[in-house]
This record gives sequence, C-alpha cells and structure tokens, in this order.
Amino acid sequence: MTAELDRERLALLVHEVRSPVAALSAIAETVGESGVDEYGRAELVRLVVAACRGIERIIADVAVASIRFEKVDPGGLVADAVAAARLRGASIQLSIAADLPTLEGDHSRLRQALDNLIANAMTHGAGSEVVVACSATDGAVRISVSDTGTGIPVGDQARIFDVGVQLRPDASGAGLGLAVTRAIVEGHGGSLEVASTPGEGAKFTIELPRAML
Repeated sequence: MTAELDRERLALLVHEVRSPVAALSAIAETVGESGVDEYGRAELVRLVVAACRGIERIIADVAVASIRFEKVDPGGLVADAVAAARLRGASIQLSIAADLPTLEGDHSRLRQALDNLIANAMTHGAGSEVVVACSATDGAVRISVSDTGTGIPVGDQARIFDVGVQLRPDASGAGLGLAVTRAIVEGHGGSLEVASTPGEGAKFTIELPRAML
C-alpha cells in the first residue's frame, strides 16, 4: 500500500512540476536573446521567482487538498499564467475585466490549476484559438480557458475529470491534470465545469467565491 501511494505521489509530482520547469526553461532562453529591455528583464525575473516558489510548494506539499488561504488578486494570477505560457510559445488571447474582487485562496494551488487548464488547451486545442478570460459576478470570480479545437465527445465530458483518463491514445502523461485541477478548485469551495461541442472546441470555467469583506 505504501509503495503504491509513493508511486502515485511521484506521478503527481512529476506531472505538476512540468509547467513551472517549462516556464523557467523558456525564460532562460528569452533572457539569452538580445532586445530584452530593463523592464522586460524585471518582468522575467518576477516570473522566475513565481515559478520557483510554485516548484518549492509542490515539492514540499504534494497533496492538492492542502490549501493555505490568503488574499489573491485573480487578475494578476491569470496574467502571470498567460505570460508564462506565451514564453513557451503559446498563442493566447487574454481578457481580464476591470475592478475584479479579491479572492480568499491559495495562490500557488490556483496557479497550479490554471496552468493545467492552459496546458490542456495547448495540447488538445493545438493550432486553435485559445482564450483565457477572467470576470466577476455578484458572488464569484470566473476564470475560463477556451479553445477552438476538436472538442470533447458528449459521452466523455463527465469522465475527463477522473484520474487516469486520456481521450487521446497517443497522449503523454498520466491523465492527472484535470483531476488535480478539479480537486484544487473544489478545495476552494468553487466549481469546475466544461462546455464543449465536438468539432468546435471546449471551454473550461472555474468559478470561485469572492473573499468575505
């Protein structure tokens, strides 16, 4: 039982450090290029620090059910996740509403969840238009990631959040991304929904409660 648990934790660790490690690699390549001004370098340093903190948190506390609540700026969270993905070559449109409310949540875990959704869109919506948006309702903040790829068959839309599910037989990984993302979102008292029409893409929407004033 212990060996099985260790294997599961190792698989989760390997899966979850991929995004921040890829971000660090892309940043290193960008810094090595000419034409990056002082402001650009400062932004890259900030993204490096964020990626390193994310890796440190994941390694120190693999269990996604562990949530450390603090004040989180959802607009900054989303902007940084998209910036890191763009450094890895992703073409993403970004839409952040003005005057977003503060969230009460775990910045590292929420970033982990969003990175997974963006990576999913980049993989399964490869070559399509990917849009990341953040907006607010009366009681919640919504973060969505959509693509115009092949979409998800109706019969598979519920089970894609189960551990180990891979819809593409040639896909790499262990089928953990969406399961981890849902666990993180639900740990924040939120919800994760998918809307997809086969052949027209998919949209994943995270809804998180606003922080209590």
